[in-house]
Formats: sequence, structure tokens, C-alpha cells
Amino acid sequence: MFDLIERLAAKPSSIADINRLVGAEAERVGVTRPSYERVRELVHEARWLAKDHPSVARTILDVATRTRSHAAYIELAARGPRPRLRDRGK
Repeated sequence: MFDLIERLAAKPSSIADINRLVGAEAERVGVTRPSYERVRELVHEARWLAKDHPSVARTILDVATRTRSHAAYIELAARGPRPRLRDRGK
């Protein structure tokens, strides 16, 4: 469910819509439906993680349009992979 929540949180959807889709998927695969509160927490966390770690494409575009300096490439190489919801707590 973490990957689904991350994908849905990347879109401009409301948390209520995301909760309905996650609940439907949980029922489809036969697992317990997560509570609205838990989905809300995970959506906020996924959006926070994505905000602090722009994609490679976003970084290249920002450098090309001179929104960020070339030092962004060094930051990109040094930071490692973007943290994911499913990896937290490890």
C-alpha cells in the first residue's frame, strides 16, 4: 500500500480521494482497510519526502533554466536515492 499511496500523493488529489482509492485496493487484495487518519499521515509524509528530494529530471531542468546553480548536480550525486515510505524505519 505504501507504493500506491506515494503514487497517488504525487498527484494533486485530495486525501479523501486517496483514502477511497487505497481502501478499494485494500479490499481488492484482501487486506485490512487502513483508517482515514493513517492514510492522511502517510500522504503528508510522502508529500514531504518528495518535496525535499526533487527528481533528477527536475534538477536538470532547474539547472538548464538557471533556477539552480550547477552545484545542484553535486548535491544530486551526493544525496543518494530518494527516501521512500516503505523504507522508513529501517
